[in-house]
Amino acid sequence: MLGVLLLTLRELRAKWIVVGLFVIATVIWGTMALALQLDVVDGSLAGARIFGDEAIGEEIQREMTTSGPPVADSLASPAADSSAAPLAADSAAAPTRAPYADAPEAQPASGGDGATMFGATSLLESIAFTGQVFVAGAAYWVGILLALFATGGLVASLLSRGEVDLLLSKPLSRSQILMGRLGGVWLVALALLTYLITSVWLVMSIKTGVWHPRFLLAIPVIWGMFAVLYSVVTLVSVTTGSAALSLMTVLAVLFATLVLSVEALDTQVAAAWRPLIVGLRHALPRFPAVGVQLVPKLAGAEPVAGLGAFGASLGIGALLYALAFWRFARRDF
Repeated sequence: MLGVLLLTLRELRAKWIVVGLFVIATVIWGTMALALQLDVVDGSLAGARIFGDEAIGEEIQREMTTSGPPVADSLASPAADSSAAPLAADSAAAPTRAPYADAPEAQPASGGDGATMFGATSLLESIAFTGQVFVAGAAYWVGILLALFATGGLVASLLSRGEVDLLLSKPLSRSQILMGRLGGVWLVALALLTYLITSVWLVMSIKTGVWHPRFLLAIPVIWGMFAVLYSVVTLVSVTTGSAALSLMTVLAVLFATLVLSVEALDTQVAAAWRPLIVGLRHALPRFPAVGVQLVPKLAGAEPVAGLGAFGASLGIGALLYALAFWRFARRDF
């Protein structure tokens, strides 16, 4: 089985597709590392630049001046103390403003609308979580599709004349042959995903000082959903031997799950079709639910949801793999 796994890794390297995916992952985290420049003073954000251009520096400085934490140097100088009376007179003439302690809305850095994104409690957390959510979403919705196209033909090529005959002549069972092929695919997908997510996590954590290790839990979730979808590819490939049909089938399954995830669908179809819709929702992987409810929550600080959808999807994938192994063991070559 190890020999089949190593053969699979060599085939993937020879196609250069997986190498291209690693290059794309490097470009993503490298761009984030070079483009985003943060000025952090005493744990607070003093300014931000993207590709050298000021992004939100002036707004943050204004918030810092009015909200309290890290006051501007000019306000801390002796000259500022000597002008306290004129400042008090000006503030009395200005429109009434609630004090810092009584006005949470005047504290964007610790609870305003801009800082509560993805469950963040500070501007630095908002920046860190936003970058992590973006990368996790891209890895889930786009990365899984790219990985499927990169590896979709490997199971079908295993059944080609010559290769399957050579493997069957070895002292290996059919289940070991198929497991070796799948193990190579799973290993490459896991390595690629771990490389991307871990690199982005380190970049955002070092730049912002916000260490959010829960983001790393997105790795097994995204990898697990890739394995679930690859079970469709495996079953169709061992049944028909067609790589094109297996990819078209998994794309059709993805499209069906997206349509079935629309909540208004139940009220827009005839009553006679509703049992079919309910049945399909239970029979197909919950790809949209995991991508919307679970993956972004792991990248941020919001309460986690969608674990039931993830568990149900893993169960469906395990069943499809069992059918694929059963079909491969009984197929004539």
